[in-house]
Amino acid sequence: MPWQARDTVSLRREFIELAAPEGVNRRELCRRFGVSPKTAYKWLARFHEQGGVALADRLRRPHHSPARTEESIETWVVELRRAHPAWGGRKIARRLTDLGYQDVPAPSTVTDILRRHGLIDDAASTQSTPWKRFEHAEPNQLWQIDFKGYFDTPAGRCHPLTMLDDHSRFNLVLNACAATDYRAVQPWLTVAFRHYGLPVRINADNGAPWGSPRAHEHGISPLTVWLIRLGIRVSHSHPGHPQTNGKDERFHRSLKAEVLAGRSFADLPAVQTAFDHWRTVYNHERPHEALGLATPVSRYRVSPRPFPEVLAPIEYGPHDEVLTPSWHGWLSFRGRKLKMPKALQHQPVAFRPCTAEDGVFDVYFCHQRILHIDLRDDPTKE
Repeated sequence: MPWQARDTVSLRREFIELAAPEGVNRRELCRRFGVSPKTAYKWLARFHEQGGVALADRLRRPHHSPARTEESIETWVVELRRAHPAWGGRKIARRLTDLGYQDVPAPSTVTDILRRHGLIDDAASTQSTPWKRFEHAEPNQLWQIDFKGYFDTPAGRCHPLTMLDDHSRFNLVLNACAATDYRAVQPWLTVAFRHYGLPVRINADNGAPWGSPRAHEHGISPLTVWLIRLGIRVSHSHPGHPQTNGKDERFHRSLKAEVLAGRSFADLPAVQTAFDHWRTVYNHERPHEALGLATPVSRYRVSPRPFPEVLAPIEYGPHDEVLTPSWHGWLSFRGRKLKMPKALQHQPVAFRPCTAEDGVFDVYFCHQRILHIDLRDDPTKE
């Protein structure tokens, strides 16, 4: 599947901002984005000459004008607010500064301007009060993935698929999907992995296609089997606790407020066009409250772990007992019949003894522990 159909300027901008920091493997990034090194270094030279302002969308006013007046400042504030109706005083003040405007008023003054123009009210201010979340120390240590609640279009139902880097809040996937099954998700994850590399861990909820809280195979589905084969650790939110994926849930709130609320779309391509435009705004322009009003791209770095086009063979240690579940996942281990997750049928799993307790085993699929069994509690054993 080709990279999603976004405009050339957006893709060039994303490439340059990811390639600009020192220490980035630019040759590998060129390969992932399909850019020749010669072209890439030409873009980077322009970036170093003109800075980030050269890559950003600009309001249609000069950045430096000695004749600016207080009235013109209000005009810029109002224009930016109307372009992004969900942005408050802090975001607008920071964005104007990032665009190169001088004499930008304080966020509180920007808020006052918005109130005077009837563009904000006290209820909205209270609702948008931020709170601090735990975050991982580096990009790509954890990605959060989920579907936002579906909505209907005249051409069919849309299920927005989203994936976010925990540390930077950089949005890696934002796609309008017609379904929520493995076949709908895997192609878009493959695209993201080819561009950004592999994370250490992905966290998902317990619904399809990640797993089911009411089934024996909770946490293990065909999709998670594939992710584990790629060398990614997969974790799941506790049932009834979606806040475990809180950053992606918060991303969904922004997506609803800034893209979906009050709008209708003819079909999935129309939704995707809106998603692609907003994804660029979100990653590259929109100041993020939880990042000290920095943009997500300023804190994101691509993963050094490339996507393997061919899965490596499954290997286990010399002291593991390796068995392969048959049809529907059944196998026999030391006289006990055990049910493995159905998605693991015909996949080798390893029984690894717990050294501290005789008769107790952990069951692994590749690097991931999937079960803990205690043969001492088996009533059929003597």
